Amino acid sequence: MTVKQISVFVENKEGKLAEFTDILAQHGVDMRALSLADTRDFGILRLIVQDPDQAAQVLKETGCIFSTTQVLAEIPDRPGSFSNVLKILSQAHISVEYTYAFITPKAGSACMIFRVADNEKAAQALMANGVGLISQQQLFQM
Repeated sequence: MTVKQISVFVENKEGKLAEFTDILAQHGVDMRALSLADTRDFGILRLIVQDPDQAAQVLKETGCIFSTTQVLAEIPDRPGSFSNVLKILSQAHISVEYTYAFITPKAGSACMIFRVADNEKAAQALMANGVGLISQQQLFQM
């Protein structure tokens, strides 16, 4: 059970991020979560959007450099959940490339996004240890 994430290369210059987000806004792309990592020359903006296929089409039409990646999303929102997930993945010898979180409209609820080396193996390990994953559809019904 995975979720589509869009990663976009954004030039690390004043106003470029604003230009990019304006493109999404003009096309009605609803961002649900994001993570931005930067270097001196560019940033990698990772997005979870309401309709990833629509967003990909908009980005393609506007000439943006992007990729789509399948990531895992899980939602336990209690102390120690993040540590528990990391321990499960470590014990299953699954490398975590990156992770980020966002809150959901449901009070007391949060969601973690994980990019791992092997989605299928990670999903099996997490579910075998009682950690529920959510689908793209479930994510956007929150």
